[in-house]
Amino acid sequence: MLNRLLDFLTAQEAPALKKTADDLQLAVAALLVEAARMDRNFDAGERTTIERLLAQRFKLEPKVVQSLIEEAQRKVEYSAQYFPFTHQICKSLSLEQRIEIIEMLWTVAYSDGKLDPEEDMLLRQIAGLIHVPDKERGLARQRALQALAEQAASTSSAQRV
Repeated sequence: MLNRLLDFLTAQEAPALKKTADDLQLAVAALLVEAARMDRNFDAGERTTIERLLAQRFKLEPKVVQSLIEEAQRKVEYSAQYFPFTHQICKSLSLEQRIEIIEMLWTVAYSDGKLDPEEDMLLRQIAGLIHVPDKERGLARQRALQALAEQAASTSSAQRV
């Protein structure tokens, strides 16, 4: 153990880092978790929304999504900044794909039926950090609201049947 520490400190050997999730997936999951936590109430509905969005976006199995969210929660709890997550998104995704991430964030923010000022502030901040123009951020918001309305309508019509 001491030899490994000395090797690391003298730059002779890089420490072995355990990678449990793709960096991009983890970055997106962390921002979605942060959006859900902004109103200090990360409820089951928001978690379900995050699970669905991650599974769809990255084509992941439910168990993988669960562990990804758990890892993202740990990262968010111990991180005081968004830069590592937003930097990963910027270097990995095109503008269109970054706009999709903003739409996912809006979906999480509105999944509890209301938008808190802290959530709105976070979305503005993240959009700026991943270089999504205000107009595109607004259009992503409208698409997210439309999709949530359609989802609510289909759920209520299915319950009536």
